[in-house]
Amino acid sequence: MDKHQRREAALIALAAALFIALQLQPAAARPLPLYLLPYLIVGLPVIRGAVRRIVRGQFLDENFLITVASIGAFAIGEAAEAVAVMIFYRIGHLFEEIAVGKSRRAISALLDIYPNSANIEVDGEIISIDPDDVEVGTLIIIRPGERIPIDGIIESGSSLLDTSALTGESLPRAVTVGDEVVSGCINSSGLLKVRTTCEFADSTVSRILDMVENATANKAKSENFITRFAAVYTPLVVTAAVLVAVVPPLLLGGEWVRWLRSACTFLVISCPCALVLSVPLSFFGGIGAASRHGVLIKGSNYLEALGKCRIMVMDKTGTLTYGRFSLRAAKPQGISEAELLALAARAERYSDHPLAQAVLAAAPALPPADPAEQAEEIAGHGVILTAGGTQILAGNARLLARYGIEVPQQAAGTVIHVAENGLYHGSLHLGDAPKPEAEAALRELRSLGVDRCVMLTGDNEAAAAALAAEVGIGEYRAGLLPGDKLAQVEQLKAQLPPQQTLAFVGDGINDAPALSLADVVISMGRLGSDAAVEAADIVLMDDSLAKLALAIRISRKTVGIVRQNIVFSLAVKFVILGLGIFGHASMWAAIFADVGVMIIAVLNAMRCLRI
Repeated sequence: MDKHQRREAALIALAAALFIALQLQPAAARPLPLYLLPYLIVGLPVIRGAVRRIVRGQFLDENFLITVASIGAFAIGEAAEAVAVMIFYRIGHLFEEIAVGKSRRAISALLDIYPNSANIEVDGEIISIDPDDVEVGTLIIIRPGERIPIDGIIESGSSLLDTSALTGESLPRAVTVGDEVVSGCINSSGLLKVRTTCEFADSTVSRILDMVENATANKAKSENFITRFAAVYTPLVVTAAVLVAVVPPLLLGGEWVRWLRSACTFLVISCPCALVLSVPLSFFGGIGAASRHGVLIKGSNYLEALGKCRIMVMDKTGTLTYGRFSLRAAKPQGISEAELLALAARAERYSDHPLAQAVLAAAPALPPADPAEQAEEIAGHGVILTAGGTQILAGNARLLARYGIEVPQQAAGTVIHVAENGLYHGSLHLGDAPKPEAEAALRELRSLGVDRCVMLTGDNEAAAAALAAEVGIGEYRAGLLPGDKLAQVEQLKAQLPPQQTLAFVGDGINDAPALSLADVVISMGRLGSDAAVEAADIVLMDDSLAKLALAIRISRKTVGIVRQNIVFSLAVKFVILGLGIFGHASMWAAIFADVGVMIIAVLNAMRCLRI
């Protein structure tokens, strides 16, 4: 417990001790005013909270209900019950604070990635400055044991990085000169000098923290239901309590004390604490449990929707495969292999696509780009470069067909065709290895009830069929443009059973139309990818397909616990409410229906942390 919680526990213990001491005295030695001391010790914060809400015109909450019920108990001479109600109510809230604290600490392991400073060298001396003050292109120094404050590229040194805070992966990652590193990782061994590639506000750690801190804004349907339920339920039970206190004595005559006691009992029973506290706490715990495993969820609505997933649509590149292409073969026609590579690289250097990067890596060094060159990248086709009187095409067969250029029959795999001024010059064949865990991950998804896993790709039919057979995916659609993917997602959504969802798994690149239709967008982007963190509802930080099944299990476990709490809380309350109206439930039964049920529900919600 923190300092505030220890103080709360001490006040509750003091009030409880005074209350027990009073109860041990003979009845004659227990005048009503003596009960005011333990009552006020634990009750003043509740009364103040009720008064503040009344001033703001928002008085119908649990503080108001407990205050009115306990004061009513004093009014009819039930001082012991009044004090007991307040003590147990505060005990329940202490349990809730402890539970929330544990949930926050589960997420705080992720939030610990926040860097406090960045080291730079000034006149041969290393000084620490605020990361917000570091400009793009600054050379920062990360010593062994320090956390990387800002994304960048290593200019000097090699080391092992601890990425567990971001990915949940315990194995260190080896890095050396030229490698990209992201903020939030810990430098485990050697001294690194890193040239920053962005400002701190745009770095990986800043984007992740912003996402986690705003997760509570996106509420699940269950949370919204509880909010709407409490808004209607609380005024109804207050009205009902007034009617219980007033109508029977007026109609039947006499027994005002009996019916006032029933009304006070009714108010205590009706407090919606168990639901209002345990449902958000369950989702908070589920998000915390997911974060420990490198699964970042932007809101409980996405966590809830994932558990209902029956169709999972997957992009091929970077999801089922590593997304790291390399040149496997070059087939020039009429020119040399070096000339073919140079032509393709001239065009592809204007593209950020992974295929373009693979071509540039394999091509010989290029002269500086001519400012007069004009390049156009057509999504799903390729790049058109115009330089003076020369036009270079580097892309798939569809791109060349637009210009009336025929290409030889395609082989399996990913192929870039190259043409210059209408003349076909050959093709570059690139390969992308499938992830080794893909087959097992797909099998586990099917065992969890994901009825259909569908791969969408812009690759040709032969390449798509070969990968689908290798990883064991049941359905695929090949040769798709971004607009075609949108149409495919529309068709698949139309085939969903009621109340079920479709998830799209991709890297957030070139799939924006399809992403907009999916119920849940899961990013399989590489660690630190801008598109991954910005476009997704759920981010799998370590790029592992195995985390898909884990995320679904966390979702279903969390939603199951939420439902248990809703059913249990409402069932107990309605049973004891019915008994309380007719005077068959004591104030002690009311305390159990309110505080007892709340404590049980909160403890049950804490199970989400141990998923």
